[in-house]
Amino acid sequence: MRAVRSAYDVVAVWEIATPSGAGPVPGVGMAGFRARAADPVDLGVVPFPAVTLALDLGEGPLAVDDASGGRECGSVLVGLDPGPVRGRGSGVDCLQVRLSPPAAHAVLGGAAAEAGGSVVPLDALWGRDTARVLERLRAAASWDCRFAIAQAELARRCAESRRVDPEVAEVWRRMVTEHGGARVERMAAEVGWSRKRLWSRFRSQIGVTPKRAAQLVRFDHAAHRLAAGHGVARIAAECGYADQSHLHRDVAAFTGATPAALAAAPWLAVDEIAWPRRAAACR
Repeated sequence: MRAVRSAYDVVAVWEIATPSGAGPVPGVGMAGFRARAADPVDLGVVPFPAVTLALDLGEGPLAVDDASGGRECGSVLVGLDPGPVRGRGSGVDCLQVRLSPPAAHAVLGGAAAEAGGSVVPLDALWGRDTARVLERLRAAASWDCRFAIAQAELARRCAESRRVDPEVAEVWRRMVTEHGGARVERMAAEVGWSRKRLWSRFRSQIGVTPKRAAQLVRFDHAAHRLAAGHGVARIAAECGYADQSHLHRDVAAFTGATPAALAAAPWLAVDEIAWPRRAAACR
């Protein structure tokens, strides 16, 4: 039995803020993170089925190391399928935004899908607007003000962009609802598309294939069950894995760790506090 990391342990390290209500753009979740001490932070980030914006507001800078060994500093976009990622910095003060893939497409256009599993500097996407937004966020008097500024910026960008196809949005919703268990062929038939058309349109708009997206959603469900203390054999059987070895391989592919190490990952304890409505945020 693993030692469960308590909410007190997490709060002792992080000041975590969440918005009081939903914002104007569906499929968007936000949380603010401020380290309680200036000591260096080195934290493995567990992949989540969303495109992530990390808005660096500290004296930092925040550094994000991707799975290929690359490093980006400052505010970044982390693509939908990044593999093992680590965040490093001192005096961390960061606003994190999670966008479901349909929301990411609406807010960022094709850039979200093009990012794939990459970590991309935010100013490569937003140009000079990045400095303007970050300056306003740093000057804000409270986390509530920061959330309002970020929500308004996302809503403005959403109004100027195209949405994903309704069929693609419905397939994503089904994947989340069924924890990655829905078969691609069945979902294609139910939205009136061929498997080939769904595969092509989903990949071009979401950034990964339907099969890979389903694997990521299933992994996320399994990871949170591991963190809740459920056994590996039970999770493998109930989450649709062929056997325990299959689950081990998935965990290693997404995180570079074992199921036991993943179960005790500090980021999952942070996740449960920062994203109490995490399921709604990835639809």
